[in-house]
Amino acid sequence: MDAKAEIEQLRKEIQENDYYYYIMAQPKISDYEYDQKLKRLEELESLYPQFITVDSPTQRVSGYPVKEFLTVAHRIPMLSLANTYSEDELFDFDRRVRTNLAPEGKYEYVAELKIDGVAVSLLYDKGIFVRGATRGDGFNGDDITNNLKTIRSIPLRIINPKFSSTVFEVRGEVFMPFSSFEKLNKIRLKENEPLFANPRNSTAGSLKLQDA
Repeated sequence: MDAKAEIEQLRKEIQENDYYYYIMAQPKISDYEYDQKLKRLEELESLYPQFITVDSPTQRVSGYPVKEFLTVAHRIPMLSLANTYSEDELFDFDRRVRTNLAPEGKYEYVAELKIDGVAVSLLYDKGIFVRGATRGDGFNGDDITNNLKTIRSIPLRIINPKFSSTVFEVRGEVFMPFSSFEKLNKIRLKENEPLFANPRNSTAGSLKLQDA
């Protein structure tokens, strides 16, 4: 197998294993096998840098800190959810739904717990992750692409062929599980550093680090 073909094969295998490990929680190979594949890919790309692509698993962390984050405009405004602590406002919301959306009286609600994270936008072009941004003011946000690339559950390339010729956007919440938050604070406690107040603030802070 020539170098280019081996590089492409390794990328494909690593991307597939990332999907099964981080998305499906069903790892197909051992950590050792995964690390060996990644190490081999790094070796080949160092020998043949002309074959490095932006969606390569080796490109998750940039090699240098940014001085500041660029501001980017959202293609469609990123709105936020409203909240309330008032029973009267809740009933008023129901009145507006009944009047404007369901005058015939047939409607129902679905309620679920909300993940308290940081809203982000992921832009894909022909299946390749090209830009990630914070919500900002809803119309403009900070370009935090390099930091988002460090989150391994975010694919650098969408394998599904139906996305191979289109531009699309994914929006969601970046969050830190309580177990990770507690682990982080234990480390900071040992190092005599100030503790973080809550998982959401810790997440927001990590996304705005200048050194990915």
